[in-house]
Amino acid sequence: MSFFADLFRAKEKVESAVLIEVSTKSVAGAYARYAEGAMPAVLYTRRFPVEVRENELQEKAMLRALTMLIDTLIREGAPILMRSAGRGSADVVLVSIDAPWQKTSVRTEYFEQKTPFIFSRSLVMTAIEQTGVKAPGKLLVDESIIGTILNGYETRDPYGKKTSRAAVVVLTSLIDEHIARHITSTLESAFHTRNVLPIAGSSLRCQALQRAFPHERNALILDATGPQTSMALLRKGLLVSINEVFGTDASHEWVEAIKTELAELSKRYPLPRTIFLLAREPDTAALERTLEEGHLEKLWLSENPPKIAPVAAGHITGLVRQLAAAPPDLELLLMALFRQHRFSEEAVALVQEPSVLALHGTILPKR
Repeated sequence: MSFFADLFRAKEKVESAVLIEVSTKSVAGAYARYAEGAMPAVLYTRRFPVEVRENELQEKAMLRALTMLIDTLIREGAPILMRSAGRGSADVVLVSIDAPWQKTSVRTEYFEQKTPFIFSRSLVMTAIEQTGVKAPGKLLVDESIIGTILNGYETRDPYGKKTSRAAVVVLTSLIDEHIARHITSTLESAFHTRNVLPIAGSSLRCQALQRAFPHERNALILDATGPQTSMALLRKGLLVSINEVFGTDASHEWVEAIKTELAELSKRYPLPRTIFLLAREPDTAALERTLEEGHLEKLWLSENPPKIAPVAAGHITGLVRQLAAAPPDLELLLMALFRQHRFSEEAVALVQEPSVLALHGTILPKR
């Protein structure tokens, strides 16, 4: 019995990950551990402020803070990983990069024929390659299918099915090419791996929040964790729009910019009653109060304001085990939750077809 139990455990997919968050205000890192059928475990976390010196570029200050973070992770975090996993090296490094060095967009690709056709991966990949987002000086780091609709109905397992019309929702992450290459090469050298996965921070947090609140199928997500607030709209469980609002501070100008974006959004979609507010803990209360004082209910043509739901680390700790000694860090918990979904999809891909790569709810061929 012991032999077969050991054999079964040997085949279980496990993973150690380094999670890195990069923004203009601070950089943060964590070691996390993943195993099939278990919640991800955050073993160690650390955050450093980005302190800009006189006449210094924000980029240089960020890279200096990142170097300090990496040194601390290796010195303090790696021994903790060693005690937990039996080795101190990570299998993958996931790095989330925020504005002004990132851009997130969402688009829908449509497929329709007069006669029914088989919906296939190759059909989707051809369309995505032909219409992929390109921008000078930007590096495409992630292009994920986050929803598939066949004959008007969302479908979780669409490939091989017959349909007359289909649509896929594609979420794209673009990173400043110079920043992306510098950060990636630094992390590859420090952690001795080529498996460094950069992604736009707003894209990551939006997808993680969908995993954290799967029953909220109609909602607005205001991500005010960085210097630019992003606004994403969920309709029937699908992300249909994501835009950036200039600035993030509890001011009249900020809430008016949000109201302008909401007014434009309402011309295309009904506005949902729930607004998720993502913000760093010291800023959450002031931002929530500013939104409440902004009388958003006028955009809903109602006397009842929409429900503003600030997201706290406590909402995520039921989905991610916080084993680190430091207090739970919301952004790092969301990163751990995001990587859990990618990890689970990759485990399925390895079993079903080793030549494909899992991307957020669907399986796409490697590009």
